[in-house]
Amino acid sequence: MTLPRTRTVVLSTIGLAIAIQFVPIRHDNPPAPGPITPPATVAPILRRACYDCHSHETIWPWYSYVAPVSWLVARDVHEGRQHLDFSAWADYALPVRLKKLAGISTVVQEGEMPPWFYTPLHPAARLSPDDITELSTWADNSSGEDPAPR
Repeated sequence: MTLPRTRTVVLSTIGLAIAIQFVPIRHDNPPAPGPITPPATVAPILRRACYDCHSHETIWPWYSYVAPVSWLVARDVHEGRQHLDFSAWADYALPVRLKKLAGISTVVQEGEMPPWFYTPLHPAARLSPDDITELSTWADNSSGEDPAPR
């Protein structure tokens, strides 16, 4: 009696796993309206540790195309861009930029960014103590204005 029930459960699970692959997920990297221009010492840190979720230069890994993980990755990227988008830096008013810079300093010093669940699959995103110092010093001392166009 349990064999047909087990088979039904297994086949239903497989069918559901296949069906959810057809749920559309936005993997977008829209044009950058006005990207930030950080100093040369900060830019590589931001690129490797922050840009996947906080810019329009997201690198979408293979697992971001497999549901249900794709749903989580897309949600994290879109939420990250809502909180801070380095590609839309020019769209922020100066007071907003200053607030975001203060937030950057705080979250990297407190170890909140990058998130703990991101770094196991992206070890290059881990921030060293020197990276944290560099980011915090830049964020704390920045005027919020871009020094020069790219």
